[in-house]
Amino acid sequence: MKSRRTELELEGAKSYAFLLLKFRQRSQKELYLRLKRKKFPEDIIYKVISFLVQKEFIDDKVFARSWLRSRLKRPFGLRRIKEELKFKGIDKEIIEDELALVKKDYREEDVVGKIARQRLEKLKNIDPAKARQRVYAYLLRRGFSPEVVSEAIKQ
Repeated sequence: MKSRRTELELEGAKSYAFLLLKFRQRSQKELYLRLKRKKFPEDIIYKVISFLVQKEFIDDKVFARSWLRSRLKRPFGLRRIKEELKFKGIDKEIIEDELALVKKDYREEDVVGKIARQRLEKLKNIDPAKARQRVYAYLLRRGFSPEVVSEAIKQ
């Protein structure tokens, strides 16, 4: 009787995991937390995650690369993206490897400069000092480094 119940729980957990993966890629930690929230037993969760990893339905390296590219399009700064990936349970080594690959083709200064000009243009009707302060805060919230933001605001 117990094994039949376990089989049903396992199938239910797999179905739920596939439903989640249908909407977007997920990290192992994200799936773990979502299955935990649905109150699946710990051993079932680990079985499902190991099955998904083995069958390559989830891969933290692929997830990190995809997340990084999608967030750069928004555009967010590398600092913010790095924190998001940490929060999603991606291994520090994977994060560093993926960031190193992106940094070859990515110039934060150019992106920050462009956004700063656009934002300042929108705020041209208010006091210039206040406008610079707002743009500076906006860019920091987006995860750009303070040094690059300061330089862009000066220009």
